[in-house]
Amino acid sequence: MPRPLRHLILVLGDQLDLAASAFDGFDCAQDAVWMAEVAEESTHVWSGRPRIALFLSAMRHHREALRAAGRTVHYRELEESGKGGGLAEELTRAIARLKPQRLILTEPGDWRVGEALVQAAKAAGCPLEVRDDRHFYATRADFATHARGRKQLRMEYFYREMRRKHGVLLDAAGEPEGGQWNFDPENRGSLLAGGPAGLKAPVKFEPDAITRGVIDLVNRVFADHPGKLDQFDWPVTTVEARVALQDFIAHRLEKFGQYQDAMWTEEAWLYHSRLAAAMNLKLLDPREVVGAAEQAWRKGRVPLAAAEGFIRQILGWREYVRGVYWRSMPGYVELNALEAHGALPQFYWTGDVPMVCLSQAIRQSLELGYAHHIQRLMVTGLYGLMLGVEPRKVHEWYLAVYVDAVEWVELPNTLGMSQYADGGIMASKPYVATGKYIQRMSNYCAGCRFDPAKATGPEACPFTTLYWDFLQRHEKRLAANPRMALQVKNLARLKPAELAAIRQQAGAIRANGGVPPVGPGEPGLLALT
Repeated sequence: MPRPLRHLILVLGDQLDLAASAFDGFDCAQDAVWMAEVAEESTHVWSGRPRIALFLSAMRHHREALRAAGRTVHYRELEESGKGGGLAEELTRAIARLKPQRLILTEPGDWRVGEALVQAAKAAGCPLEVRDDRHFYATRADFATHARGRKQLRMEYFYREMRRKHGVLLDAAGEPEGGQWNFDPENRGSLLAGGPAGLKAPVKFEPDAITRGVIDLVNRVFADHPGKLDQFDWPVTTVEARVALQDFIAHRLEKFGQYQDAMWTEEAWLYHSRLAAAMNLKLLDPREVVGAAEQAWRKGRVPLAAAEGFIRQILGWREYVRGVYWRSMPGYVELNALEAHGALPQFYWTGDVPMVCLSQAIRQSLELGYAHHIQRLMVTGLYGLMLGVEPRKVHEWYLAVYVDAVEWVELPNTLGMSQYADGGIMASKPYVATGKYIQRMSNYCAGCRFDPAKATGPEACPFTTLYWDFLQRHEKRLAANPRMALQVKNLARLKPAELAAIRQQAGAIRANGGVPPVGPGEPGLLALT
């Protein structure tokens, strides 16, 4: 008679860590692992094919690693589970078939998924134990302690606390190396002197048999989803992720800090790491990443500003957004402080738009499943914010198209930081700018028919038009924000007729699906610097 199953360990698509907390006390003789591919995780938002393929390939490789470690794995592939149903339904069937005494799960990265599994376990009458996710430096309880009693949350203070607690980039006296916590002013360089010089492309990972099978599956089953897979070369195992880490440290970290905000036509990667997806799927531990960057500085291979700027993204920002997410859910996704209710323009799904910056960022996002943080914040996100798109729609697009998008990290970055829909929980002000910002940080404007110095007329940059319109529409609220007061005061130097012309042109852009209309009757030119 077969031995009863003691523990069934639930492993989700973003929990691909052999040493996850759910495996503590695992006994190969009594316990087993459950994993399932379900269509719902690719259709609850209309996910791009690069994102679907990365998750499925990494999951299947992790299944093989678990089996190589001697662990029994009950795994349902997509074609077995079918197009209908979700994780909860698959888990219900697994409980009925396997009859485990207990389910064990490391904390999910998505409130929706976690709630569904909790309810499925409860309905089946099977105890579910949810354990802390020690992949992160800070637990949810740690962040709650940090937030307690604070009127406002700010990443910088949390980041300093994390640096001290974990001994990162500190000198012998326990103070920040270089005498300051943050080298951000040194990390805002543009590439306008001639573009990226001596740029080495990130290491590529040729799809193996498992990945090729997944690519065929995704192209067949999700043929109507956006994106392409002919350039798919993401790391899908821990071994590959570590190779990618060393490649970044050796070839791009040195200039990452200086040029992390820069953008350049047809250059998707520049000096960025491409490591977020590997970390978010738990193929790579953030401690290993932070440690490698710090050691590169200590050995004199990279500037302190580069190492600190990169470490801040992981030890500071990444941990901070996770804390905000779990402290604020489930209501966070519904926030809409600026009362934006516009539709997401159709061109976000095609990239077919006359503004070069948007075309570049969107086409790249759809084809590769990737855009770096300034392309997300100050191009696609900025346009949605100033156009007045409903923030939840922007969030769903980001969650759908980016390979590194897991809701705990994507939602606060999009809805809070990018769209300011939380009214200031994540960021102290809305990040808004005219097209002059994009002109300064990229070469996009050089090949664009729109002029970032103009707010009205056929040559006006829609970013500039919508910037001044945004300030007008939210003038009262923004004037009360000390960090926005100067920008709002600039409205006073515009004549009523100029403000009316801007409102008219902004209205025409909205009425035309977010694209400047071309035709007679356009307002006269108005130059605004």
